Amino acid sequence: MTEHSAPPRPPGHDVVEAAGMPVGAGLVKPGYDPRLANEDLAPLREQTWSWYNIFAFWMSDVHSVGGYVTAGSLFALGLASWQVLFALLAGILIVNVFCNLVAKPSQVTGVPYPVINRAVFGVRGANIPAVVRGAIAIAWYGVQTYLASQSLIIIFLKFWPATAALNDVRTSGFLGLPVLGYICYAILWVAQAFVFWKGMEAIRRFIDWAGPAVYAVMLVLAVYLVARAGWRNISLDLSQGAHLGFAESVPVMLGAIALVVSYFSGPMLNFGDFSRYGRSFSAVKKGNLLGLPVNFLFFSLLTVITASATVPVFGELVTDPIHTVQRIDTPFAILLGGLTFVVATVGINIVANFISPAFDFSNLSPQRISWRTGGMIAAVGSVLLTPWNWYGNPDAIHYTLGLLGALIGPLFGILIAGYYVASRQRVWVDDLFTLDPGGRYWFRNGYNPNAVWATVAAGVPAIVSVLAPKMVLDLGLTTADLTWVADYSWFVGCGLGFAAMVVLERISPRIGGLDRDLHLAADGAAPARP
Repeated sequence: MTEHSAPPRPPGHDVVEAAGMPVGAGLVKPGYDPRLANEDLAPLREQTWSWYNIFAFWMSDVHSVGGYVTAGSLFALGLASWQVLFALLAGILIVNVFCNLVAKPSQVTGVPYPVINRAVFGVRGANIPAVVRGAIAIAWYGVQTYLASQSLIIIFLKFWPATAALNDVRTSGFLGLPVLGYICYAILWVAQAFVFWKGMEAIRRFIDWAGPAVYAVMLVLAVYLVARAGWRNISLDLSQGAHLGFAESVPVMLGAIALVVSYFSGPMLNFGDFSRYGRSFSAVKKGNLLGLPVNFLFFSLLTVITASATVPVFGELVTDPIHTVQRIDTPFAILLGGLTFVVATVGINIVANFISPAFDFSNLSPQRISWRTGGMIAAVGSVLLTPWNWYGNPDAIHYTLGLLGALIGPLFGILIAGYYVASRQRVWVDDLFTLDPGGRYWFRNGYNPNAVWATVAAGVPAIVSVLAPKMVLDLGLTTADLTWVADYSWFVGCGLGFAAMVVLERISPRIGGLDRDLHLAADGAAPARP
């Protein structure tokens, strides 16, 4: 299979399609071990997503409340607007490059992120990155659902003022959330579960219109605010705090770039869960180009202009779009804005934090846990973590999610090193689904010791870079604030993971036999068919 060609239609495909099974479901071959395979994890029968579907995926991922707040927060660093725009674009260009790297192995083979990791970590060892990514997704799924529910609360309070009595955590609260909060959280929880349960095609259709719809509303909001303020009163210099000279601004800009990469690190790691549906690698790259640098440029300009207009209109800088809509305080604006931000957050939550654990947990026990079951495990787990308490406790987020998040970089670097350097872009797909000790990806008892040790070698420094600076500061062991080091944990982990994997595979190669049965390999380095 070449990088630009979709897999051929397998024998019996038309029978399967006529039987009512969704086109694109995985093909489980007779020789696949049931402990490793189900229809959700097996190679796709057909790869049908176009560049627009990938583009719409990124639109949903970018246009969230968190995305706007993250972009707006960069102004608090003392940077000029052009420096903020530069940092946003530089960061997203880095994300674009790495997304293409992680997209290719899954697109070429038609398998999701946890399965392609079997070619690097081993058929059992792949559960290591799957569990880490799944755990991160569970926590953030709950937080994003909670954020979306806050938009819904605004609508309730505006149109049904009597519900304010249910929004007091002191009189009607339980475990830190008022009754109205539970109602809105439940509405969003059920809505997301409904879309997810309908399957990947329903999710594709949802994000195909959700991203553009959010864009349209944000554009209307920007035009409205600029019209009220008058273009002459719009200042694009939104820097807050002490003005930084160019030399002082360079390290701050680097930190801002790192923040952008870190913000997208989760969906970037498991982007293979989506690129596997791409009809060709060229289509995936085109979707990434339009959905990341091009889309993000317009998004960044829209963010700057909208934030700028809030200064003359409201008398202060407002970077949170939910608060912006609240300040307009007209029923139509609150209804339209509230529903828009709900849709935006639901979009990013499904693509970033629902689909990932669905595949990851299914990979743990394919026969017991289907894709749908895996997703629902994440959804239920997110409630049990009471995310509203997490979101209100920065220390809890830092010391727990910070620890898990520090492992995203190492896992990314190891996958890239394993696929592009050690495997030379060659994957024997059928061997990903066998527990035969003679299989290529059995390694040692199903684990590749090089990948495991590379995770340790890169993960420990990455975790230390996140936790240690804040810990010593909190304990009063030093007055020096070195917490900025955590901004670069992804780069530290990714670089060390890549280097460790390359070195270990050269010292004691585990991934081998690359020229044996080459005609059976999914070879991403092979030239495209004319």
